[in-house]
Amino acid sequence: MRTPIIAGNWKMNTTLPQALALARAMKESLEAIPQVESVLCPPFISLAAIRDLLQGSPIRLGAQNMYFQEKGAFTGETSPAMLQGLCHYVILGHSERRHIFGETDELVNQKVKAALTFGLKPILCAGEVLAEREAGKTREVVTRQVRGGLAGVKDPDGLVVAYEPVWAIGTGRAATTGDAQEVIGHIRHLLAEVFGPPAAQAIRIQYGGSVTRENTASFLREPDIDGALVGGASLRAEEFVSIVEQARAIKNP
Repeated sequence: MRTPIIAGNWKMNTTLPQALALARAMKESLEAIPQVESVLCPPFISLAAIRDLLQGSPIRLGAQNMYFQEKGAFTGETSPAMLQGLCHYVILGHSERRHIFGETDELVNQKVKAALTFGLKPILCAGEVLAEREAGKTREVVTRQVRGGLAGVKDPDGLVVAYEPVWAIGTGRAATTGDAQEVIGHIRHLLAEVFGPPAAQAIRIQYGGSVTRENTASFLREPDIDGALVGGASLRAEEFVSIVEQARAIKNP
C-alpha cells in the first residue's frame, strides 16, 4: 500500500508572517492525520522559519525549485546543498518553470539527479498544454517529459511524480477522473519500463491541476492516483486540511 501524499504548492504567495500564520493554522489538524504524508511548499524566504515551526512534526517541507549545481556564480539560484537538511522534497519541472522560464527536459533531468544525490526527494512534474491535448499528443508529451526527466537515474527511492495537465492549472478546469487515471496509469507503465514493475508500484503519482476539496475524492478513488499537488486550495488552511482528510478516508478506510 502506497502512503498517500498531498503537497501544497504555495507558489509566489505569502509574506513570511503570512506563511507562518498559514502553517500554524494547518499544523495541529495535519499532525492528527499521520496516515497521509502532508507536504508544505512555501516560498524560499519562508523555508527556514517554517522548518523551525514544524520541528518534530510529521508534516514535511518542500521547496518549489532548485538549481542543479552545488555552488557557484549563479545569481538568484538555490542549490541542493542549501536545501539539504532544510526540507525533504523539491518540486521540479513544474509547468510554470517549463513554460514561463523555459526549462527543458535536460535541465529538469540535471535537477532530479542533483536532488537525489543530496538526499532530497523530487516531485517530478509532467503534463501537456491544451494544444497538445487537442492534437492527441498527451501521451507523447508525458512520455518525453517523464523519460527525459529520469534519464540516467538508477535508484528512484523517494521519487514522486505529478501529472499536471497545463490547461487545468489555475483555470478551474480540472481533468476528468477517467482522463487523469488513464494518463497516470500510463506514467506508471513508463516507470515500470525504466525501473522495473516492483519499483514502479512503489512510486507515488499525484494529480495536479485545479484540485479542490470538491473534486479531490473523485481523483483519489482511482487506483493509480496516490495523492494531489495542490495549488490555490493549499493557501486556505481549512480547504487543504479537508483535502488531506479525504485522502485518509479514501486510501486508509
